[in-house]
Amino acid sequence: MAASRKVSDATDNPGLKPTGTQTLARGLDVIEAVADGLPELADIAARVGLTKSTTYRLAAALVERRYLDFMPRSGYRLGPKLLELGHETHRQLDLVQVARPHLLSLSAKTLDTVHLGILDEGRALYLDKIPGRRRVEIGSRVGERQPLWSTGLGKALILDLSETERAALLDDGVSPEIVAAWQTRMQTYAAAGYAFDLEENEDRIRCVAAPIRDASGSIAGAISLSSARQYMDDERMETLSAEVRGIAEAISRELGWNPDRYLQPEGAD
Repeated sequence: MAASRKVSDATDNPGLKPTGTQTLARGLDVIEAVADGLPELADIAARVGLTKSTTYRLAAALVERRYLDFMPRSGYRLGPKLLELGHETHRQLDLVQVARPHLLSLSAKTLDTVHLGILDEGRALYLDKIPGRRRVEIGSRVGERQPLWSTGLGKALILDLSETERAALLDDGVSPEIVAAWQTRMQTYAAAGYAFDLEENEDRIRCVAAPIRDASGSIAGAISLSSARQYMDDERMETLSAEVRGIAEAISRELGWNPDRYLQPEGAD
């Protein structure tokens, strides 16, 4: 059991107000105390160095958000939200670890920038980036979210969706004419199993992207190969599409995907 630590309890001092950072840190301390096997409120309060009333308020908020559970006779225990987050973290780490050697190989072979991402809250979340060897500046960053409709990575992540599902993910204010043209291109991409970004997300930057599938056959992520327009003419993009799709399929196989078991969707109805 870890030693107790005293934290200044500004919550119980009318003259002081804890900052958001302090509140977050205290909440994490409470979770860690429960994880260490302290189910009783008094023991948790002693561990984190807060009064019982403040500890109770923090614990109650954590129960409400499902980070903790409370049982009247047995006290506090870790909640289901932590299991969900742990599963998602494990999934993302597995995907990055499996994909990285393939991303490095693809970038070294093509000299271009390679990305790995997943669908997250209606956006494309970038999990990894291998910079290319050309003098091309790509503005993407690991950990950021980009639009689905304009990025190659984002389009590859939603190839299995119907037209209605895709339309719901478009940014507000997009004209009907643009939506119709985009839906037509998405049908073509879905049938081909890969997607392009033709300078739609970043000026003079083009990319080829393909989906990664898990053991269930569902799209679990996507990779993209990006470079400046001068290195990505139409002919080269068509040539690279088979290369990028092949790498995505190799990653998919390592995640348990079996192309003989699942038929890939051919696009929206």
